[in-house]
Amino acid sequence: MSHPILSLKSVNIYQEHNAVLTNIDLDVNRGEFIYIIGKTGSGKSSLMKTLYGDLKLREGQGTFVDYDLANLRERDIPYLRRKIGIVFQDFKLLPDRTVHENLLFVLKATGWKEKTEMDVKINEVLDKVGMKNALHKMPHQISGGEQQRVAVARALLNDPEVILADEPTGNLDPQTSVEVMQLLREINQNGKTIVMATHDYALIMKFPAKTLKCDEGTVFEVVQRTV
Repeated sequence: MSHPILSLKSVNIYQEHNAVLTNIDLDVNRGEFIYIIGKTGSGKSSLMKTLYGDLKLREGQGTFVDYDLANLRERDIPYLRRKIGIVFQDFKLLPDRTVHENLLFVLKATGWKEKTEMDVKINEVLDKVGMKNALHKMPHQISGGEQQRVAVARALLNDPEVILADEPTGNLDPQTSVEVMQLLREINQNGKTIVMATHDYALIMKFPAKTLKCDEGTVFEVVQRTV
């Protein structure tokens, strides 16, 4: 059996000098879809930031996509992030560049050189999320849901092992949220591991999956009730 893509043992997560989550033991296997839920301030985002190297893991043991999080060096972080795709609540598209230029920027920043190869890859990921028609549009010319689809395409550019989605539907209306969730579930069914932080319980009921809850400084699995 393959080892987990994410493994945390006796982990404590800090924001500056304050422990926000303590004694976390967690394994995520390849191909799983995991929700992380909890109230604002419960530690969801701090946990996600620890996984992509924005917060240092100070206590405990953690491995993620074969990187030792406790001993992660500054120079390792770009390489770690090439193995994961990150989708944020606020899209984080560059407002002064077209969709094509936004994706091209990421490819160049991660070492791609050949223009033809980059164009092929951009068309491929936009096709996967149904946004090829937006190639030359500016972010303000497309809807919020379409911007989030482009953000998902951006996360897929380097064929990541895992997608971390931090409140990806937080700025979307309910119908658009469902469409983005359907897209993420489809990507998961094609083999990608997805870890998604959310406070949208309606989506969790509609698209059930393993659910972890951050509450009172700890993380535990919750069993969903079936209707």
